[in-house]
Amino acid sequence: MRKVLSFIICMVLVLTATAFAVEKSTPAVKAAKMHATGKVIEISNEQIKIERTVKGDIETMEFALDKSSSNISTGDSVKIEYTEKDGKLTASKVSKVVFKNRNAKPSEMKSVPVK
Repeated sequence: MRKVLSFIICMVLVLTATAFAVEKSTPAVKAAKMHATGKVIEISNEQIKIERTVKGDIETMEFALDKSSSNISTGDSVKIEYTEKDGKLTASKVSKVVFKNRNAKPSEMKSVPVK
């Protein structure tokens, strides 16, 4: 009789724990944010198209814009943060990229006096 009673108590505890585990909701999966850097080919209020080089191949990417970017124009180098929703690339942030001049001569570089 004790074995049956202890078995029933154990089953109740296991089923209760399982019920609490099922009630917890799983968190929503966030879409991963990715980024791309390239040169703007076309831009409008709804979309932007860039051209970038990946492993020596030129690739064209097209993004839908959440909000328009007024300071970006054709020919600018940009960095785009985007997510993929239903097979569509949606840009969340578009910013200009200014590359530093790596070919500057040492005589053109400014020296900082040391105290």
